[in-house]
Amino acid sequence: MAVTIRDVAREAGVSISTVSRALAVPEQVAEATRVLVQATAARMGYRPNRNARSLITGRNGSIGLVVPDLENPFFGSVCKGVQARARAAGYTVFVADTDEDPTAEAEIVRSLIKQVDGVILCSPRTTDAEVRQLSSETPTVLANRFLEGIDSIIFDNGGGLDVVMQHLVALGHRRIAYAGGPLKSWSNGQRAGAFVAFGESHPDLDLIELGNFPPYFSGGVQVADLAVASGATAVVAFNDIMALGIIDRLRQRGLSAPDDMSVTGFDNVAVSTYVRPNLTTVDMPRVQMGRMSVDALLDSVLGRGQASGPRLQQLAAELMVRQSSGVPHASAKAPTDATELLDADV
Repeated sequence: MAVTIRDVAREAGVSISTVSRALAVPEQVAEATRVLVQATAARMGYRPNRNARSLITGRNGSIGLVVPDLENPFFGSVCKGVQARARAAGYTVFVADTDEDPTAEAEIVRSLIKQVDGVILCSPRTTDAEVRQLSSETPTVLANRFLEGIDSIIFDNGGGLDVVMQHLVALGHRRIAYAGGPLKSWSNGQRAGAFVAFGESHPDLDLIELGNFPPYFSGGVQVADLAVASGATAVVAFNDIMALGIIDRLRQRGLSAPDDMSVTGFDNVAVSTYVRPNLTTVDMPRVQMGRMSVDALLDSVLGRGQASGPRLQQLAAELMVRQSSGVPHASAKAPTDATELLDADV
């Protein structure tokens, strides 16, 4: 026979209502009582009725996570952190993939609202105005994007770009290219802005913006030919997947990293250590971002820590130096005529 809430109350020596509050709204119960009830329920194998809990608390016990592309391992890691933290807090997670489509984000969030207590928008591609509107309709946390007035968890994108640029300059590179990601990506805007600022503070360098590309392996393949034509001795890719595409295309052309061109990425996804050469990249603690996003959302849902209002939390980026970056080749080629066309487009 299934264990009931009455059985737990009898075993713990408390009232049924106390058991209900300790499991459904634990912040309303004294710590000693809460610990006793939760331990008793766990020992007896009691499973609360989610529908009943929803009636008591007005909450669903679920949260939503909306990401642009689940095939991108960056978002898989964020999802892992979200799932782990939510499970520990007794919440389930609904995950939705927008397929990099900004117009789908609002539709997906609104379809989730009745099923969840709040939503984590990870790297949303939609406009600031749309994000603000969504946040007015349901508790919202932004992961990998900042917007004033909304809880946001971000990486130090500018610091990450600076540290990889300093690394390349220290190796002797003077003509460096940046291959951007989606035009509507907030993190790409931060990195591209830091790239421009780095050039302004280092007038002796020749920095090239190659443009914006799909954040996929195929996007990196597109980048490689332009990077070679530009005469750059190093290229910084928006993410690791693009960087791997660049390296593969160089190989197809009989070139290699880092001998003919140094290649670096962002994110430090697992595959960056599996390939040869290992990829020099900027590590972004994605699992930690997922955990912190859940904490921030539950603070909002449960009314914890609201006195100070919405918070901005920033995670540090760390350079991981591996095999794909090295000193410029002595016979590095000068820019071809294609560079002039490239510069004209930029």
